[in-house]
Amino acid sequence: MKDNLIKDLSFDFALDIVACYKYLCENKKEYVLSKQLLRSGTSIGANVREADLAISKKEFIVKAQIALKEASETEYWVLLLIRGGYLPNNTNLLPRSQQLIRILTSIIKSSKENLENSK
Repeated sequence: MKDNLIKDLSFDFALDIVACYKYLCENKKEYVLSKQLLRSGTSIGANVREADLAISKKEFIVKAQIALKEASETEYWVLLLIRGGYLPNNTNLLPRSQQLIRILTSIIKSSKENLENSK
């Protein structure tokens, strides 16, 4: 990853996921869905960091794909928590998870193209 945009966005997102988890546990007494959200939402940045230190382009792509899967799962949990009445409709977690999905998709696509062009 040439710049730190995705690293910064995924880290800031993880911090907000942790805050959301605390809110859901303390104020809504919701423990099951919030734990799933915590796991997937913080895993995005962890996998982005692993991708950044990949030893090959193929490994980079695999780690970025895992981060993308975690972002998609996080979007699912956020939607479920919104529709279940635990989070407000206007929570910024949904558009931010969708932004991460778009960025990771773009990174993966361009990385695959670069890999193919280098053969």
